[in-house]
Amino acid sequence: MTKKLKLGIVGAGGIFKHAHAPAWLAHPEIEIVAISDPVKSAAEAFAQEHNVPYVFSDYRELLALDEIDIIDICTPNVLHSEVSIAALKADKHVFCEKPDAVNPEEAQKMEDAAAESGKVLMVMRNNRFNPASQFMKKYVDAGHMGEIYTGRCGWIRRRGIPGRGGWFTTKELSGGGPLIDLGVHLIDVVIWLMGNPKPVAVVGAAYNKFANADEKSGGTFDVEDLASGFIRFDNGASLQIEFSWASNIEEETKFYELRGTKSGASFKDGDLKIFSEIEGTLVDIIPRFPEEQISDHTSNINHFVDVVQRRAEPIIRPEHGVHMIQILSAIYESARLGKEVRL
Repeated sequence: MTKKLKLGIVGAGGIFKHAHAPAWLAHPEIEIVAISDPVKSAAEAFAQEHNVPYVFSDYRELLALDEIDIIDICTPNVLHSEVSIAALKADKHVFCEKPDAVNPEEAQKMEDAAAESGKVLMVMRNNRFNPASQFMKKYVDAGHMGEIYTGRCGWIRRRGIPGRGGWFTTKELSGGGPLIDLGVHLIDVVIWLMGNPKPVAVVGAAYNKFANADEKSGGTFDVEDLASGFIRFDNGASLQIEFSWASNIEEETKFYELRGTKSGASFKDGDLKIFSEIEGTLVDIIPRFPEEQISDHTSNINHFVDVVQRRAEPIIRPEHGVHMIQILSAIYESARLGKEVRL
């Protein structure tokens, strides 16, 4: 009989309630036994609704419970590494909301702590689990793309600044703006599809043009609202990127493009197209996917449970997070210095 895993939640805010909680509550092998949040009333509300026995305002009290097998971290970005490392040292498996950390040093400490503990550390990469990404990974691995040598990706919003004046727009707490908030998703998917080449250099630019667009909002806004850049990898491949919370464009778009020697691919707002050549004739391939029965967040969490239960090998590893945060931090540094930064 498969062991039932006992879960402790750190952070009871919106990302937990809307993206994580449905997956945990639906999983037959998970029992939520504790929840913590500095705003204890938020934790208490969830605990009362779902019969969770332990409620704390300090996550360290939650980590002290020996019965807990897994910790799920849904805190502001700056706390991801601190709580992850403490949980791993407390002999817990860790699932954490993205981004992995706010700087490369903290991401590396997370990877080291996971290796030392022997426990599973996985950070949310839900976009790897949507039907288009899963199909593309199989298509790439089968060799149909040939050598993927360049690409571009982005998530650009006309207006969509999250939590203006709160932790999202406060660099000390978030680590940055749309680059670290949205960039993790699309950059990760593309690098994964490219076979996880190692980044070696970046050049980037970052802008803050909408901080004062709403004078009534108040609060801190010391992060970028748009970032763009270029990444080079150790195998010679390259990637162009652009991410914004606000810019004067026609409409919000979430996309990636891949260029391979045998095929190319374009993903835009959920639609995937493949461009290739068959028998000397150019062809466009449009895959048809069944309507999603399960969210990609849930699929990601289900995969994590499978890894903890030793039914699967992880497709998301701590070193992927180290490389990701190295890239993002280097783009910010390049924007500051006005020149290329080598990794």
